[in-house]
Amino acid sequence: MTSGPSAIGDRLATGDRLALEECYAALGPLVLSYLRRYLGREDAEDVLQRVFIEVWRSADRFDPTRSIEAWVLGIARKRAIDSLRQRRATVVPIDTLRGLAGEDGRDVADRLAFAAEVRAAVASLPAGQRAALHLAYFESRTQGEIAAELGVPLNTVKSWTARGLRRLAGSLGYGAEGS
Repeated sequence: MTSGPSAIGDRLATGDRLALEECYAALGPLVLSYLRRYLGREDAEDVLQRVFIEVWRSADRFDPTRSIEAWVLGIARKRAIDSLRQRRATVVPIDTLRGLAGEDGRDVADRLAFAAEVRAAVASLPAGQRAALHLAYFESRTQGEIAAELGVPLNTVKSWTARGLRRLAGSLGYGAEGS
């Protein structure tokens, strides 16, 4: 991808076809993952195509002050609900629709957009900090286990963890970035 998500949204609004391709490449996997939570595999893939057709057709309505991820996921949410409603022969549990729509209709889309921001922030961390945080938070390892696995002193793991958390907080707008 040659530009960031906000630049893609600006270019989409001007009718740039390449921006649609970049948007699909950048957000397609996220949208498909979101849709698969509520629809079957084939239905999710069909709805994914409809989502990006709508993104193209309504690109002039994109507000560049908003997150393009949240906007596209909002469209996906609407199309997923439409797809579930069309299944007249199948009873859709109300909890599925509640989970999809959230209290204000944007809840899940906003969480997924934030998750994408967090993934990008984690990816920008130095390798040691990224590895220490991954092992600690996604694999539930103790700092001693992390030190043994990475072959570094325990104090290095403690430093990497603290610095990584400070950098993440700064990147996500929760405080000053550390080193």
